[in-house]
Amino acid sequence: RYELGRQPANTKLSSNKTVRRIRVRGGNVKWRALRLDTGNFSWGSEAVTRKTRLLDVVYNASNNELVRTQTLVKSAIVQVDAAPFKQWYLQHYGVEIGRKKKNAGKKESEEAEVVAEEVHKSAHVQRKLEQRQKDRQLDPHIEEQFGGGRLLACISSRPGQCGRADGYILEGKELEFYMKKLQKKKGKGAA
Repeated sequence: RYELGRQPANTKLSSNKTVRRIRVRGGNVKWRALRLDTGNFSWGSEAVTRKTRLLDVVYNASNNELVRTQTLVKSAIVQVDAAPFKQWYLQHYGVEIGRKKKNAGKKESEEAEVVAEEVHKSAHVQRKLEQRQKDRQLDPHIEEQFGGGRLLACISSRPGQCGRADGYILEGKELEFYMKKLQKKKGKGAA
């Protein structure tokens, strides 16, 4: 029985979510995701996780074919919707990120971080937000992505085994690495 050569799940990026229940050795159950379009993604430096939509598969180290066919596998690099994280950031820090101002004269850092229009807040809430502001720092690459409304993320779960496409938002050196890879890929496409 253990030599069953089961065909790969080839989980596709599609709005028509399909997950199958599979009985495996020992009577256990696995969940085989065939089509998914959402997942829980964790923003490590801010220690926050939000459910968000998967928008696109942009890179896969093992096989370009998996990018072309929009296949979701572990460690695939995907673009996810930034809206839930934007909302959280606004609520947590009282700062709206990724919004372009009309005045081109202002500095870019000021441009993207417009303090939200003052809805009346209690003194306690204002103090709390000011306290959080002190430690706040945002990676410029991530800020840039918030402007476009899409964040680069990596899938860390195995959709064909557990039926979910969960992962983490790329940051720091890892983000720079994949941004370079994607730039290189764009260059090849144009040539």
